[in-house]
Amino acid sequence: MGDGTQSPDQFVHAQSASTGLPERMCRANMKKNAFVLTEMRTILTSLTRGLEFEVLTRGYGEERQVPISYQAQSPVLGLVLPSNSPGVHTLWLPIVPLQIGLVLKPGPQEPWTPYRMAAAFVEAGIPRETIAIYPGQADVGAAVLDNCARSLIFGGQATVDRYRGNPRVQVHGPGFSKIVLGDDQVDRWERYLDVMVESVFLNSGRSCINCSGIWASRHTREIADAIATRLADVRPLPPDDPDASLAAFTVPGVAEAISNAIDRDAQAPGVTDVTAKYRPGPRLVKHGRADYLLPTVLHTSSAEAAVATQEYMFPFVTVVECPQERMLEAIGPTLVCTAITCHEPFRRQLVDAVHIDRLNLGPVPTTQLNWLQPHEGNIVEFLFRARAFQTAPLD
Repeated sequence: MGDGTQSPDQFVHAQSASTGLPERMCRANMKKNAFVLTEMRTILTSLTRGLEFEVLTRGYGEERQVPISYQAQSPVLGLVLPSNSPGVHTLWLPIVPLQIGLVLKPGPQEPWTPYRMAAAFVEAGIPRETIAIYPGQADVGAAVLDNCARSLIFGGQATVDRYRGNPRVQVHGPGFSKIVLGDDQVDRWERYLDVMVESVFLNSGRSCINCSGIWASRHTREIADAIATRLADVRPLPPDDPDASLAAFTVPGVAEAISNAIDRDAQAPGVTDVTAKYRPGPRLVKHGRADYLLPTVLHTSSAEAAVATQEYMFPFVTVVECPQERMLEAIGPTLVCTAITCHEPFRRQLVDAVHIDRLNLGPVPTTQLNWLQPHEGNIVEFLFRARAFQTAPLD
């Protein structure tokens, strides 16, 4: 870690061992990071809305014969990083070419990508002082937030609530991403089963963009049963197996606590664990020092059920029966919403819904990202502020 070399295969093996992700998923996330670096100029053009890069370097310039100015709000960006999926690091890769320094506190189980990307930047000629890495526990993360004028933090709902409204901190928490089926399309739900399964299962359900809720006014029991049937054969496989699709939990006790919480929620009136009849045994499967949770599909006939807005870090989804006219009010904060409807008034309501961050109109998996659009917050707008600016010649 910092004083030697590591081949790609060694990197993947170490990352898989500490995070529980199958090695093929580690390789896929490595390709995501490589893609963002390769397409950096195009991505920066999108993030800056086509702004000339020199304007950010100087702090001022001209656009369409109008003087403009953008001021960096901090010389560095602090990041308190997670361990759930290495793909999350694509969010901070554009910071260095924006000429802002990095103060990184790696996730406890995933220090590998920050170290490897920092080494790659240095190898490419970026000054080593540009990137500082501070591994440690929660006190190190708190120190990063206290000492940086702009920071990104990743965490659970408690973290989101703690920093809500703090202009110095951009919080990335649970996504609560959802698929909603409009009344005009729900009778054809089978056409969209592939989209639903992919949204739930891709990357072993580890991402904030994985679908955790599917909402419809009818056919919900059939939808839940169809998804459960498709996921019924998923089993833990060795991390180096090319067919491995289920990630392990490597922190002792976490998987068991999640499974117990789901069992408690499933006792509520109107809630059913649809996958229970397809599992040959318990949801929690122990393999040596790693624990696995088998994919779980719940059904609830009430939008008020606590489980209707739950999210967990494995393939987990709740299919919720809810009238279309109540959906937007009931779904709550949503990072990605895929809305399958052609009903124009409903589409208009979805476009206007301020609690939906990224909206997909049509059968687009919630996990399908367009790299030219940030799926949660624009980092340029967070780091730079537009201000009025004028110049006049001196005598």
